[in-house]
Amino acid sequence: MAQQIPVSPQARADDPRADAERGDHTHAVASDLAYRRLVLANVVFVGEPDAGDRGWVLVDAGIPGSAPAIRDAAEARFGRDARPAAIVLTHGHFDHVGVLEDLARDWDAPVFAHALERPYLDGSASYPPPDPSVGGGLMARLSPLYPTSPVDVSERLQTFPADGSVPPMPGWRWIHTPGHSPGHVSFWREADGSLIVGDAFVTTAQESAYAVATQAPEIHGPPMYLTTEWDAAASSVRTLAVLKPERVIAGHGRPLAGPDMRRGLDALARDFERVAVPESGRYVEKPARAEDGSAYRAP
Repeated sequence: MAQQIPVSPQARADDPRADAERGDHTHAVASDLAYRRLVLANVVFVGEPDAGDRGWVLVDAGIPGSAPAIRDAAEARFGRDARPAAIVLTHGHFDHVGVLEDLARDWDAPVFAHALERPYLDGSASYPPPDPSVGGGLMARLSPLYPTSPVDVSERLQTFPADGSVPPMPGWRWIHTPGHSPGHVSFWREADGSLIVGDAFVTTAQESAYAVATQAPEIHGPPMYLTTEWDAAASSVRTLAVLKPERVIAGHGRPLAGPDMRRGLDALARDFERVAVPESGRYVEKPARAEDGSAYRAP
């Protein structure tokens, strides 16, 4: 049975006291790196406080209805009317692009994503249906209700360069980490060991409503109900573990840092098939892949 890997609370990478003093509704992880939790998922802000107009980047675009919260946090952190240089995406699931169309339009911002994720972002393809049979818990059982239809930001959509660079984020590179979705990517800054992983792995048991509410720190495989290629997901986690990151921000759960986090990530990489992969399920038996087109459906 799939299971989480507990991590000591001392591995938390944010400082609630400093966050409260700053009052911009975000949680700092490094001087130029912060996140905001939006009920189900996190968005990440890359840029120094008070960076001003076009001086920062938004990673992922929240759940439906979260635009006011994202705008308020951005204004408080970067300054009034401060628009991002770009919105970059780990992937296009509904809880990561919930207000993408609105924010990209209102901020007149380019959107960057992996080529294999483009069909979900230009209106041409829907994701495969969720699998409510995996993971147990309320969040998994409710997954058939989650939207899988595409958004359309085709006028602003750009593909990440093949050289691994992230044009609006100097010093960072993107790493293809498929499994949870075909074009899922993570972002790595070698200079200080910062890693933004989206849903390649998460730091809460996202299938469980209780775990989502309590946010107890743990290392966990990608959310099961939307993961469509388990062999690729395992390979992606092992690719990220080799980096030996200093700090990690996932799409779900609290950011983690330090030796205890790395031990947990190493354990997930080593035992992925035992601790992360469901015993059975729609995509355990028959993965949905980009190569044969089964990862894309008519919208």
